[in-house]
Amino acid sequence: MSATQVPVPAQRPVSDVSAPTGWMGLGALTIYLMICHFWPEIVTTFGLPSRAERLTGPNAALLGLVITAAPMIAWSLLVDKVHRRASTGIDWTNRRPLSEVIDISITKLAGLWATWALIAAFYWLGRWYWEGPYLFAMQVLGAAAVPLFLLSVPYVLWLDRYLVNPRDGAWHMGAMLIGREAWDPGQIWHHLRAWAVKGFFTAFMLMIVPGGFQNLVAPDWSSFLTSPPGIAILLITLMFVIDEQIGSVGYILTMKPLDAQIRSANPFLAGWLAALLCYPPFQLMNPPDRPLFYLAGVPGDDNWFHVLGGYPALLWLWAALLVFLTGVYAWATVAFGIRFSNLTYRGVLTNGPYAFTRHPAYLSKNLFWWCASMPFLVESGSVEEGLRNALFLACVSAIYFWRAKTEEKHLLAEDAKYREYHAWMSRNALITRTFGRLGAGLKIRRPALHPHPAE
Repeated sequence: MSATQVPVPAQRPVSDVSAPTGWMGLGALTIYLMICHFWPEIVTTFGLPSRAERLTGPNAALLGLVITAAPMIAWSLLVDKVHRRASTGIDWTNRRPLSEVIDISITKLAGLWATWALIAAFYWLGRWYWEGPYLFAMQVLGAAAVPLFLLSVPYVLWLDRYLVNPRDGAWHMGAMLIGREAWDPGQIWHHLRAWAVKGFFTAFMLMIVPGGFQNLVAPDWSSFLTSPPGIAILLITLMFVIDEQIGSVGYILTMKPLDAQIRSANPFLAGWLAALLCYPPFQLMNPPDRPLFYLAGVPGDDNWFHVLGGYPALLWLWAALLVFLTGVYAWATVAFGIRFSNLTYRGVLTNGPYAFTRHPAYLSKNLFWWCASMPFLVESGSVEEGLRNALFLACVSAIYFWRAKTEEKHLLAEDAKYREYHAWMSRNALITRTFGRLGAGLKIRRPALHPHPAE
C-alpha cells in the first residue's frame, strides 16, 4: 500500500521511543560537561588530589558516551521496559536448554566474526582511517576488538536461548561459510547492510567526538559572553556536541534486548549514495581543515557576523535564529534516545520535533547553512559570485531532500505504523502540511504552464 492509500489516523501514532529517554541522556551529559569544564574550580574547592585542569582529552570524551548512555539504558529497561516488547524478537518466558541452541550459536558466531573481519579489512584498505582524527577511532576500535570477541561468545549463547528465531542474518552468514545447512541470501544481505552502516558510521562518530568535546570544554566560556557571535558560537558548539554524543551512543547500542537493533538497513542504492555524499571520505561539504562547502566556494558559516557586524540589533536576532536552528537539530537527535542511526529502520519516531515535520534535522541543518553562510553576500559584492554560491548550496540542500525521500521510501515499505505517521503528518503537521500544499499547488499549475498540444 502506498502512502497516499493509507487512511489518516485520528491521532498521531505513539512513538517507539519515549521522550524521557533522550532527556535523561541529555541531563547526564549536561552535568558531565559542566564538571569537565569547571574541574579546576572543583579540585581547588574540595582539595581533590588531581591536577587543576579542564578535562578535555579524548578519554574524557569517551567517558561522556558512557555517562550519556547509562541513564538512557536504565530508563528504557526499568521504565519503558523495552526488553519485553515483541519487536525485540525475544521471548523471556521460553528459555531453551543450552544444548538445544549451541550449534546455532556456533554458526552465528562464525558469521558474526567473519562480518567483523570484513569491516576490519575495509578499515585497513581505507587510507583515510589511518591519518588525522580518524586515527583515534581506529585506536579505540582496535582496543575494543579483543574484548568484543571474547564477550560475543557468552552474549550469543545467552541470547539465543531466548530468541524466538535465533537463525538471524548472522546465522545465515555463518551457515554460508560453514556449508552444512541451507542459507538465505536475502538474510545475508540484510545482515551485511546493517553491519556496513554500523561499521562505517561508528568509526565516523568516534572520529568527531573528541574534537567537538574539546572545542566546547577547553575554552574559557566567559570570553564568549561579550558579543552575540560569541554567545552563538558557544551554544552552537554545545548543540553539536549533544548531537555527536547521543548519536554515537545510538550507533553503538544496536542491541535486541534494548529493542534498539537494526531491523533493516536501507536496501536502495540511491539511499546509500545520497547519505554517503554527506560524510567523509565521499562528502563535498566541510572536510577536515577546509572551509564549509569548499568545492563550491560558498562562504563559511562565520559569514553572518562579518556581514551583520555593523548592525547590533540584527546581529542579536540572527544569533538567536542560528542557536534556535541548531537547537532543533540537536533536539532531533535527542529524541532518538539510544536509537539514532542513518540508513536504518529501528522503530518509528513520532514525538519531539518529529511532530512538526518528518525531517527536522535535515530542515534545520540546511536552514542553518543558508542563514550562517549567507551565500548571496560576498566581500567583492559580485552578483554573479553570489548567485553561483547560492546555486552550489542549493545542490547541497537537494542532496538532503534526496536523502529524505529515499529514507521515506525505505520506511514506508517496512512498517504500517510509519505509513500511518506519514499520512497523519501530511494532513496535520504544520510544517509538513505546508510544504505538501505548496507541492500540490505546483502540480496543479503544471498542466496550465505546459498544456497538451491540441489534437
